[in-house]
Amino acid sequence: MIKVLEKAGCSVSYNPRQTCCGQAAFNAGFWDEAKEVCQKFIADFKGDEPIVVPSASCGGFVKNYYARLFDNSSLHHEVQELKQRVVEFSSFLCQDLRVTNFGARLNGKATYHDSCAALRECGIKEEPRQLLKQVQGLELLEMNDTETCCGFGGTFAVKFESISMAMGEQKVEHALATGASYLISTDLSCLMHLEGYIQQKNYSLKTMHLADVLASGW
Repeated sequence: MIKVLEKAGCSVSYNPRQTCCGQAAFNAGFWDEAKEVCQKFIADFKGDEPIVVPSASCGGFVKNYYARLFDNSSLHHEVQELKQRVVEFSSFLCQDLRVTNFGARLNGKATYHDSCAALRECGIKEEPRQLLKQVQGLELLEMNDTETCCGFGGTFAVKFESISMAMGEQKVEHALATGASYLISTDLSCLMHLEGYIQQKNYSLKTMHLADVLASGW
C-alpha cells in the first residue's frame, strides 16, 4: 500500500508501534478492553493527516463505532475529528487523489469480492473496480452474489464454524465459476477465510489484496 501511495505522490508516514483498532474485542462484547486498545489507536494517530487503511473493516469500525465507545467522554471531540481523517485505501485513491492508473500489470482473469465492511460500513463498491480496470492484462469478471458475505465475520467463524465454512464454500465456488485465476478484495480478513477453504480443496485460485494487484508489474 505504501508503495502505491508513494507512486501517487504521497509522503507516507508509518508508525511501527501501531496495533489493533479494537474491533475484535468490541465485537466479542469486551467493550472495556476494546476502549483500552482504541485509546492507543487514538494516541498513535494524532495529527491532521489522512489515515489511510488497507482494510475497510478497520476503517469502518473507527468511523462508525469509536463515537459510541467514547460518547460524552474526554475523548469525544478527538474521536469526532479522528473519524473524519480515516479513509479506506481504494476510496482515498479514487475520491481524494483521483488517481486510478498506476501502470500495474497482472495477466489473467480476476473476480472481485465485495467485503461486508467495504460495502455496508463504508459504502465502497465502484472504487476497487475502477482501479482494477486500469490494470494491464487483467480481465475483470463479476461473480454471482458478489455482495453476499463470505462467512468470516470475525468471531462468527469460530462460534458458527459450519455456517461460516458453507458461506466461504459458496463464495469460492462462485469465483471459480467465472473462470478467474485471481480472487481480489480490499479486506484481508475475507481473503484469509477464503484462502483457508481454497487450500483445503487444493484449488489453483489465488487470493490477492487490491494493494498487491496495484503494486504488480512495476
